[in-house]
Amino acid sequence: MCSVESAARAHPESRVMVLMKGLPGGNASLPRHLGLSLLGCFPNVHLLPLDLEELFRDTPLAAWYATRRHRWEPYALPVLSDASRIALMWKFGGIYLDTDFIVLRNLQNLTNTLGTQSRYVLNGAFLAFDRRHEFMALCMRDFVAHYNGWIWGHQGPQLLTRVFKKWCSIRSLDDSHACRGVTALPSEAFYPIPWQDWRRYFQEVSPEELQRLLKATYAVHVWNKKSQGTRLEATSRALLAQLQARYCPTTHEAMKMYL
Repeated sequence: MCSVESAARAHPESRVMVLMKGLPGGNASLPRHLGLSLLGCFPNVHLLPLDLEELFRDTPLAAWYATRRHRWEPYALPVLSDASRIALMWKFGGIYLDTDFIVLRNLQNLTNTLGTQSRYVLNGAFLAFDRRHEFMALCMRDFVAHYNGWIWGHQGPQLLTRVFKKWCSIRSLDDSHACRGVTALPSEAFYPIPWQDWRRYFQEVSPEELQRLLKATYAVHVWNKKSQGTRLEATSRALLAQLQARYCPTTHEAMKMYL
């Protein structure tokens, strides 16, 4: 919930759309859940059901989804998430964020942009593209043409990396690179702490260290896949607790009460 709250606070004049599978459609009421109730405090947050068949319709992903949806694969959910985000960018444009981000500042000045995770790979946890941008069209075509659901990241970070290299006619990633209207920002923009060091989010830092660490950061990816199950004391001086207190205070107060 912190991710959505921080995005809503950083973009008070914009709609923050939260797409979720399993939500009722039409005028049906939302399920009772503390997190959903908290998000109701923000008038610019809208929860919508995610209809994958409708999302992929009229895209190169439609036939893939129809044939693959009933087959077992080890990374089925991450692959489906990878497909959904590039389809969303193609059909609607705007800004996409995974829900393990904490947004630190307004992102609306970023257009046709993605983030570098490391010197070797890009990451699609953040995407900002114009509607029907050719780069996203290439991503969808590559998704189908070079599909392999048995390799972790092949349809996500690796896909974005290989398409970007083709787009820019380069063989390796620079720290920051822009070409043909698409920009890959350096790792400190969205991934200031690499996934290998995810435990740093649970370690104490001084306010000065916090400011220094995040001076060039738009939003912080906190690697929930790695940290899930790790206990966080909401009142501590841990990096993650300080970020939550500052950028999603409503969620943070609820954590102090219930966790």
